[in-house]
Amino acid sequence: MKFNNIHSLKDIINNCKNIVIIPHFNPDGDAIGSSLALHGILKQLNKKSTVISPNMAPNFYSWAPSYNEIIYFDEKSENCIKILNQSDLIFTLDFNDLKRIGDLGDELEKTNSKIVMIDHHQNPTNYATLNFSFPNVGSTCELLYEILLSLDFEMLINKDISTCLYLGIMTDTGSFQYNSVTSRTHQIISRLLDQNIDHNFIYNKVYNDSSSSRLKILGIALNNLVHIKELNTAYMFLTKEDLENSNYKKGDSEGIVNYGLSLKNVVFCAIFIEDLNEDNNVKISFRSIGNFKCNEFANDYFSGGGHINAAGGKYEGSSKKAVDHFLKNIFNYKNKLTQ
Repeated sequence: MKFNNIHSLKDIINNCKNIVIIPHFNPDGDAIGSSLALHGILKQLNKKSTVISPNMAPNFYSWAPSYNEIIYFDEKSENCIKILNQSDLIFTLDFNDLKRIGDLGDELEKTNSKIVMIDHHQNPTNYATLNFSFPNVGSTCELLYEILLSLDFEMLINKDISTCLYLGIMTDTGSFQYNSVTSRTHQIISRLLDQNIDHNFIYNKVYNDSSSSRLKILGIALNNLVHIKELNTAYMFLTKEDLENSNYKKGDSEGIVNYGLSLKNVVFCAIFIEDLNEDNNVKISFRSIGNFKCNEFANDYFSGGGHINAAGGKYEGSSKKAVDHFLKNIFNYKNKLTQ
């Protein structure tokens, strides 16, 4: 993979000393994996590196190497602002719009630091000094690996860094099932495995290390599942009451939407989750199989976006009204869902 601005990136890294790495709000495996992998590389280059996350990631990522070194803006905003102001380079990973980091984005705009965006989502905004925006790549971790190779940093990719990269690639490709997975993806995975990473441990920590509340939430969501057979579509919903009764914790609902795709012939699934702390705010996750573009559906009807097979959105109102809005529009896609 060739990058026209790789020499500029190398010069910037060489000439900077205090570097900050920022993942998006509610960081997932790809955001955490890419941030910690780059953090590890920079430390080997004897750079002062700090990962500042807008808020905390789910606990099932806490095993990741150097996870305990992340600083959270929502907990220590003054300290984070001080670190930002002392930095000369900021990497933003796995997002391409400063709206994705909330109030932290306002502080980033105030700094005089150079900014490098590394991301694989569509429609990037123009806020960075250097942009590495490649929507066709399946994960930011895969893109970061290619960048590290182009920077001649391959020898720095040790077991810990490989573990972080594997985490991001695995989670953002749906465990290698999305159309974004290519032969190159598997070549990279092969090289990461050569570092003796424990891929079985990584998978089990992410998917098979559930709390009782997570299993309760899963049970409720599956009990609420509705199968629209004529559209090869399924959807689930979780109300605020459902979350409260299950002692919901952050991250408990992550990945549940994928269960709908396990139904025979289903190619599109959505889950509607009411915000536990805010009224009339529904978060929606969409997943699809094959060529159905759930990111376009998310953008058209739920102020969202993402990738072809994995997207998100939001709705102002109750989950019931969000579902009604979904049902009102999904039948317009019958030809695309049943072809």
